[in-house]
Amino acid sequence: MPDEPSPPKAAASAQAPRNGTADAEQLVRKHIGWMLALSERILRDRGLAEDAVQEAFADAFRGLERFEGRSSLKTWLHRITVNASLTKLRQLKRLAEQPIDEYLPEFDQYECRIEAPWTHLTPLEDALESEVLRARVSEAIEALSDSYRIVLQLRDIEGYNTKEVSALLGISESNVKVRVHRARAALKKLLEPILRGEVR
Repeated sequence: MPDEPSPPKAAASAQAPRNGTADAEQLVRKHIGWMLALSERILRDRGLAEDAVQEAFADAFRGLERFEGRSSLKTWLHRITVNASLTKLRQLKRLAEQPIDEYLPEFDQYECRIEAPWTHLTPLEDALESEVLRARVSEAIEALSDSYRIVLQLRDIEGYNTKEVSALLGISESNVKVRVHRARAALKKLLEPILRGEVR
């Protein structure tokens, strides 16, 4: 996803509202729905998401004069919304790395994975067709601690690359890679009952 956290002053973009209150209200109406959904995915709290989006719009209106248009307005607002939501998480001290070992695969002394035998395998695509199973997938993601859930969401769901996630979270790129690897491994373990066909 293109990175434009603080665009320099440049020519005005035709996409950005410049004509006062009416255009500002139009921008809010057009974008508030997906911005709230994005923020709520990160914060897992509607009230906090509403606060974060309000702050995101305030940041956006302050920065519109400098919006260059190197990326689309929606992409720019996406980044601002993510930043506002992550700021809320930092204020709540929910981004500190937390243990995830209980969700990770176990290995024996020979480095072989300890697991129950698989007698049936449901393709992930088929599993996701079931509304109940989709809910279980969401629950599995929600079970991860915030420090891993957020990295997984930014990298695999929101589409930011490793460098961008590193900048957003203020951690090293190698740390991002480790967290993504561990989060994916934990998610796989949590989803195994679904893929075995044990959950319907």
